[in-house]
Amino acid sequence: MNTLFRIALVSVLVLSVGACTKKTKPVEQPPEPTPAPVVDTTPVSDGRYTPADLDTDSCLRQRVVYFDFDQDVLKPEFAAIVSCHSKYLRDRSSARITLEGNADERGTREYNMGLGERRGNAVSSAMQANGGSAGQLNVVSYGEERPTCTASNESCWSQNRRVEIVYTAK
Repeated sequence: MNTLFRIALVSVLVLSVGACTKKTKPVEQPPEPTPAPVVDTTPVSDGRYTPADLDTDSCLRQRVVYFDFDQDVLKPEFAAIVSCHSKYLRDRSSARITLEGNADERGTREYNMGLGERRGNAVSSAMQANGGSAGQLNVVSYGEERPTCTASNESCWSQNRRVEIVYTAK
């Protein structure tokens, strides 16, 4: 019991000494002076296309949309190209585009002229859906009259089934 009494006495003494110690307030450091704000003098790009981008931007340099045989439906892989050109039209209200629809040599002349026009209209509709203005777009059909390849095989025909995006005003 003597040991228990000694432990209790030491505990009381330690607690009383701890309770009597003077509490000090932490010394506040004076605030550091804030440095002057840095002014950025580099030109800020607002993300809008300029006419120079037609030659430098990889998306805008792609100006041909290809179609499947006897089809006027825009392929999904060309949606990004159409979107880029639509954004250019939104950014540049003075820009004008001619969409030149083409077809391969198979089919009658009249049918291919109509198919080329339907293909041009499909690209025009997609551009308008992405924000391009109808007043900035013109559709022309050349049918089979302007082939890029003249051989009579599928590889060549697939190159002729296209719409070319031609800027008439930048």
